[in-house]
Amino acid sequence: MINSWLIAVAMMVALLLGGCADGAKIVQEHDMGGVVIYPFKEGQGPMLSAFRKEGLDLMNEKCKGRSYSILREGEAKGRTRVVSPLDGAQELVEEHRWGIQFECK
Repeated sequence: MINSWLIAVAMMVALLLGGCADGAKIVQEHDMGGVVIYPFKEGQGPMLSAFRKEGLDLMNEKCKGRSYSILREGEAKGRTRVVSPLDGAQELVEEHRWGIQFECK
């Protein structure tokens, strides 16, 4: 019984860590701006994603505290990955990403 419980806990930790592995990041960058992307859950949407604030913080950091303009934002290319829980079954997980193109003022 303890082994089953440990396996279940290990699976949950692996799934949680795997889902949080990618946060917001700048994927294109130039002197006066760039493009930030961040993951979001389909049911939650990009505006409520915990990573949106992280993305906005990256934009603020890039602009060194000056204001910025959002030129365009929308769904960016996501990815599909295979998750293999310990029971051997494989599951495809589709990850959604949101992109924000910005320019420092």
